Amino acid sequence: MAVTTSAQTGAPPGKPAFPPFQVETFASQLVWLAIAFVGLYLLMSRVALPRIASIFEERRDRIADDLAEAQRFKDESEGALANYEKALADARGRAQAIANETRERMGAEAEERRRALEQRLNGKLAEAERTIAATKAAAMANVHGIAVEAAAAIVERLLGTTPAAGSVESAVEDALKR
Repeated sequence: MAVTTSAQTGAPPGKPAFPPFQVETFASQLVWLAIAFVGLYLLMSRVALPRIASIFEERRDRIADDLAEAQRFKDESEGALANYEKALADARGRAQAIANETRERMGAEAEERRRALEQRLNGKLAEAERTIAATKAAAMANVHGIAVEAAAAIVERLLGTTPAAGSVESAVEDALKR
């Protein structure tokens, strides 16, 4: 079973037509429409639109203020960053200067200790050389006596007789002079 519907332009039998569609009331409806439109237009233009415009203006001002404050904070943070980097560079420079000063001081102290040690060692070396020279002189003094005794012992062993002490001593003297 198919149901069909159709729009009716006229009123059903026994009922009046829908008021906006009644041709007799079109003129009065247009007059009231114009009065309502003008009233609504005046109400909107005098009350609602200025309020909306003021809200938009406040919002625009607030956004502009927020952007200005954000820019100020950005500038402050960039300034703080520049100050931080400068302070960091200054600190690095001071640390480098301290390190160089410490290195130079430690080098000077090491050089001073090296010189003191070298001086002590030179003193000990000079003392050892004096001791060696004294020992050598004492040994050389004894060498003459030992040479005379050794020569006398060699001659006695080879010849079987003891040589005269003066002749052995003069022979050793002659040999040492050469």
